[in-house]
Amino acid sequence: MKVTGVDYLDTPPVFTVYFSAPHRVDFRALVRELAGRLGGRVELRQIGPRDEARLQGGIGPCGRDLCCSTFLKDFEPVSVRMAKDQDLPVNPLRIAGACGRLMCCLKYEHPLYQDFRADAPKLGEAVDTPEGPGVVTGHNVPSGKVVVKLSADGRKCACTRASVCGSRQAYEAAYGDRAAGTGGQG
Repeated sequence: MKVTGVDYLDTPPVFTVYFSAPHRVDFRALVRELAGRLGGRVELRQIGPRDEARLQGGIGPCGRDLCCSTFLKDFEPVSVRMAKDQDLPVNPLRIAGACGRLMCCLKYEHPLYQDFRADAPKLGEAVDTPEGPGVVTGHNVPSGKVVVKLSADGRKCACTRASVCGSRQAYEAAYGDRAAGTGGQG
């Protein structure tokens, strides 16, 4: 048993002890003895690893206070699939939070990666960029860019997703400078 925190209420005296343990444990004898020595009611509450990290607090790998100890109220399920979709290494040491479970922030960024990949050209796909034709070699989702290896000289360039999408190119081919000249005010 590892005691994580204690709450105390003054009248009537109530002690709530939060603890973690690897298995379900029966501490009725301990509760009776503590209640007698402390002169009040004692409640033991077993908590999980995420709640333990919330109570203890700390700094995450991003350098900020742990999400669970600052603003996060409910723990939603996080899966290894989310880490794979975000091109993160599936090394448990790299994607685990302070609690030893998968980092909660994987859940926050996952929709951004899904939306980007739905519209962006796939890896290996031939595209036309403002700098010439090339092949997609990577995605930079946070910046909204696609990394393209140019066919002409083999150098790589980062282009916005919109500049290499077929629908955007078809629109510019059909309307050309008229679309740029109106400033989007139709």
